[in-house]
Amino acid sequence: MAHPFTENPLTPLRKAISARMTHANQTIPHFRLVSNIDVDALLHWRTATNAGNPTQKISVNDCLIKAVALSLVDNPAVNCQLTDTAIQRFQSADISVVIAVEGGLATPVVRGAEGKSVMEISTIVKDFAERAGRNALKFSEVSGGSFSVSNLGGYGVEQFDAIINAPQCAILAVGRAAPRVVADPLGGTRLTTTMTCTLSVDHRAIDGAEAGKFLQSLRDVLADPERLRRT
Repeated sequence: MAHPFTENPLTPLRKAISARMTHANQTIPHFRLVSNIDVDALLHWRTATNAGNPTQKISVNDCLIKAVALSLVDNPAVNCQLTDTAIQRFQSADISVVIAVEGGLATPVVRGAEGKSVMEISTIVKDFAERAGRNALKFSEVSGGSFSVSNLGGYGVEQFDAIINAPQCAILAVGRAAPRVVADPLGGTRLTTTMTCTLSVDHRAIDGAEAGKFLQSLRDVLADPERLRRT
């Protein structure tokens, strides 16, 4: 009689993910901050940018990586790793980008993202995604990192929270951009496009006010996307 299920042996990648996620979830005191961020200005800026360069289009995620990098430089308390004896705060934003691959995840690092253009980031991430799909990333490309970004908006996910990629101390989980009716300052309503971002934080290294300041910085950058042109 055939089994009413299929059985897939655990691959080395799946075992490694299982061990790391279990350890992080059991040992890191996570807390989470959620922010609905208006992205209308960003979407208009991206549309105009892509119209001016249709052969090398950038994605919302490329813009987000740049915006996160600028916000981390302004908030080094969130741009850190935790060791047994110290909190290491980095001056440069080395961002691990979570990429889905067959049977698991890869987290290659965009190093010095604050000093790269959005186009450069886009080129790097596309190369990472192509090589991750054929297991061709180098160890040096997936090690280190001071912060992680995981974006499931392309799958229609509204909101989620992510497990921290230790020894990093924070990860940003990004949902889809969707139109919503919000209150305006005059007591009326308006239609805007918002994106729900959930910041998971290691409370051993980062406090709530520091995490809140980072999200405020991110909100400010996305409201003024011309800042993304700066390196």
